[in-house]
Parts: sequence; C-alpha cells; structure tokens
Amino acid sequence: MSAPLEGILVVALEQAVAAPLCTCRLADAGARVIKIERPEGDFARGYDAAARGLSSYFVWLNRGKESLTLDIKQPEDKALLDRILARADVFVQNLAPGAAARAGFDPEALRRRYPRLVTCSISGYGESGPYRDMKAYDLLIQAETGLADITGPPEAPGRVGVSVSDIAAGLNAYAAILEALLRRGRTGEGAAIALSLFDATAEWMAVPLVYHDYMGRAPVRVGINHPSIAPYGVFTAADGKALVISIQNEREWVRFCGDFLGRPELAADPRFADNARRLANRAPLDDLIQAEFGRFDRATLGRRLKAAAIAFGNLNTVGDFSRHPHLRRIEVPTGKGVVALPPPPAWSGAQSPGRVPELGEHTAALRREFAA
Repeated sequence: MSAPLEGILVVALEQAVAAPLCTCRLADAGARVIKIERPEGDFARGYDAAARGLSSYFVWLNRGKESLTLDIKQPEDKALLDRILARADVFVQNLAPGAAARAGFDPEALRRRYPRLVTCSISGYGESGPYRDMKAYDLLIQAETGLADITGPPEAPGRVGVSVSDIAAGLNAYAAILEALLRRGRTGEGAAIALSLFDATAEWMAVPLVYHDYMGRAPVRVGINHPSIAPYGVFTAADGKALVISIQNEREWVRFCGDFLGRPELAADPRFADNARRLANRAPLDDLIQAEFGRFDRATLGRRLKAAAIAFGNLNTVGDFSRHPHLRRIEVPTGKGVVALPPPPAWSGAQSPGRVPELGEHTAALRREFAA
C-alpha cells in the first residue's frame, strides 16, 4: 500500500521546532521533504547532544528528510531553490516575518507564479500587528498568552515542561496543509496558509480566557490539581509514591466515598455534597483523602481504586515513563546509531521511520537533480 502523501514534494525553509514538526509529519506520511539549511545548519542541531551525541530536538523532528545546504543570498543557490519550488507541492517556512520575501521567496508571489503550490508560513505573532517583529520562542509565547500564569504551584508561574507552543503551531500547520491538499485535489488551486505560535497557544487557552472574561477571574495555579473539579489531584501513598485521582461526576463521588474510603456518609456531607462545595472545601477534603492514602502503598491503592472503578494514574517520573507498558517506540536511524523515540500517535507500525540527515548530506545529489 502506498503512503498517503507519496508523490508530494515539500520544500522546507525551516529551523527550530514548529515548522520541522510539521514537515516531519508530512515526511512520515510519505511526502518527500527537502530541508533547506544554512551552511552552518539548522540551529536546533546544536541544542544539546543527548541523542548519541546528536541534538535530541533535531533527531526527533527531522527523520526522513533530505538536507540541502544553501546560501540563498547567492544568485546560484537562489536560482536552485526557485527551480525546486517550481516542481514543489508545498512550501513551508518559519523565518522571521518578511525574511522569506526579502530573500525573493515571498509566499504570495510564489502562489501567483505557481497556482497549485500550497504555502505555509509559521511565525511568532503573525504577519502583521504590533508584535510582528518580536522574537518569539516557545517560553516567551507561554508567558505572553498567560499559559505560564496558570501553570505550576501557587507560589509562582511555571513553564509547561515541553515546547507546547511550538508543538501546537506545528500540528496546526500540518492539519492546515492536509486540508489545503485535499481542496487542491478538487479545485486544482493551492493555498496560502499563515499561522502563529501565539494564535495556536491562544486557542488552547480558551477555557481560562472564558473564566476571566465571563466569570471575572482566571483559574488559579493549583499545582497538580484541577482548578475547577474536586477531588481531582495528587495524593501520596505510604511508600512515598504518588497517584492522581479524578472524580468527574456525583455517581463517582458516591462510589468513591462508599467503596474506597469506606465512609458512605461523606457523599451527603454538606461540605462535599456537590462539586462546587467540594471545591470550596478542598483543603479538608484533601486531608480526608490523604489520610486514607497514607495507610497503603501505591500498588495496593491502585488495586483498590481500580476495584472501585475510580479513575487514577501514577504520578510517574520520566524514568517510570521510560518503562511504561504502553510506551511504544520507533527506532530512528542516524549517522551515530539508532535512537529510540515515541512514534506519532497514529503510527501504524507498517511504515519504517526515515533516517535523520547529516548536514548537507543530499546537497550534491539535489544540485544534479535540479540543475538548470
């Protein structure tokens, strides 16, 4: 069976995380992705050396691509890129707003020249507006959108532990490109897509924003607890290990009180009789639950919660996660050996992950293929 995007040529003038994640998904789906790198390379190649001496970020996001090093300020290299784009289906770029246009590769102009081309520009704040030219890295966007303000313990704002703004933008770009390709299949027309890290993260902030705008208050930081549901948070077992439990409705609350706590009368206690009152009395409620949790080790608690049909999860370390029975891995080839990574969620197992390219590895072959 052929891959879904077999025959699609993607040109990626990209760096860092958001755009490379988008084009990695396209490559996984069978597209041919030519990654344009400066002679010094995508700076994400130097983020760390955790993956057998290579950057963990770069290995994660660049499998299955071809690396072409160009200096697009030079006429010969600029002409080569233009020849490749003339045959491309998709052009993805995440340079600073206006930089692609100044280099001679304005997405709108390319669309006029190549009407079937799908262009996708990823920026920090968009192509217009007062923040257009501000640098916009992931943590800065988490701060600007208020995400950091609702993340972490009550004492101070916190960063989400992975690059969620980059990831949100990259996955939205991937979806938008697929939609544009489907539309092109019906109409023959390409599309001009533009999205930003700010907008991608802002959409994820819908619930906190509604709370602020319509309730007069944003959710407060509550650490590993839910800001609007109780009990929904972390409790520590007798062996020092922790679990997170979640009560989603009153049926579960009644069952939790009777079958797990052994105190069915708590279900009707005026302090805890519905979610609003449980939230208002979270501290004494948490003390009652913690007292029960502190009597047993985590494994025993897990068995009891499962028997009572109460939703729970272990508060794992990354080491625990590495040994998780549901963690799948793919083996990604690199120039320094295989690196095991989690696959994309819809990975079927039928395909094999592509190799991570060395800097400029395909330059000579691509110059021959796209010679004037």
